[in-house]
Amino acid sequence: MKQLAIIVPEGENNLSSIVGPYKIFSRANAHWRERGKIKLFDIHLVGTSKEVDFYDGLFCVRPRVDMAKMERADLIIVPSLNHNYEAAIENNRKLIHWLRERYNKGSEIASICTGAFLLAEAGLLHGKTCSTHWAASPDLRQRFPTVDIRTEKLITDQDGIYTNGGAYSFLNLMLYLVEKYYDRETAIFCSKVFQIEMDRQSQSSFIIFKGQKMHGDELVREAQAYIEGNTHEKISISDLSSKFPVTRRQFDRRFIRATGNTPLDYVQRVKMEVAKKELETTRKTISEVMYGVGYADEKAFRDVFRKVTGLTPLDYKNRYNNEMASLN
Repeated sequence: MKQLAIIVPEGENNLSSIVGPYKIFSRANAHWRERGKIKLFDIHLVGTSKEVDFYDGLFCVRPRVDMAKMERADLIIVPSLNHNYEAAIENNRKLIHWLRERYNKGSEIASICTGAFLLAEAGLLHGKTCSTHWAASPDLRQRFPTVDIRTEKLITDQDGIYTNGGAYSFLNLMLYLVEKYYDRETAIFCSKVFQIEMDRQSQSSFIIFKGQKMHGDELVREAQAYIEGNTHEKISISDLSSKFPVTRRQFDRRFIRATGNTPLDYVQRVKMEVAKKELETTRKTISEVMYGVGYADEKAFRDVFRKVTGLTPLDYKNRYNNEMASLN
């Protein structure tokens, strides 16, 4: 029988991303048995303490297995962390070492949301693609520059390492793992029981782009301020770079190093964030929104919007504008 370890890290973490995997895999086991098969997973809550408190002691979790005594795990699930990543990493050094050791001995490991910080600290994401919550991605990118962060992806799967996006999107990762370890029928069953949409691939439409400001390059900050203050204009990157005492090549390099985006990508993301707000909260037409963010070509606007959000402008408006929803 396979062994599933759901980790209970030290420190305050996200309780739902411990309970959720436990419930879904327990139900998958039950459905598996109902179909005349042998239970696939023994499910263990694994930690280094006998009890971990959550939400100022309102809840607590009691891991049944001491991590040091669990020598075999076919699949390990790391839950999401609170936002004090330094403390989470320091409080879980034993866990980080154990994850590295288990992976090297053949375990597959899945991180939920900001649990990716522990995998990255263990060196397991070096050179690999990784997703996490969009709000945590700038910090993860700054701390671990060798990780290929793909915030738009809901799930990544590479060399026995799985990561997923933010918050309750971990439910989709659980379905993905159920299908991988059990079968499609069991995943669909769990999808229906827990009412989780199957086969979601992107979290792009949920991202709120705030601009990467966690850097010390004042020239880039000025360029960012100009972009964010002139979203109604058609911004030429050549003209923008000429405002500063550097060459275009130097400008591009500094901008990418500071923000993780090319200047063009940054302009597009800032403009699309303004467009999203307009589509969410106003009665403006798609064309009015397009002209308001400096686009004159409808196809170009639609293509960029879809690249950034994963949806067409009309689909986005239908999904998020309350007036449009009431008409459907």
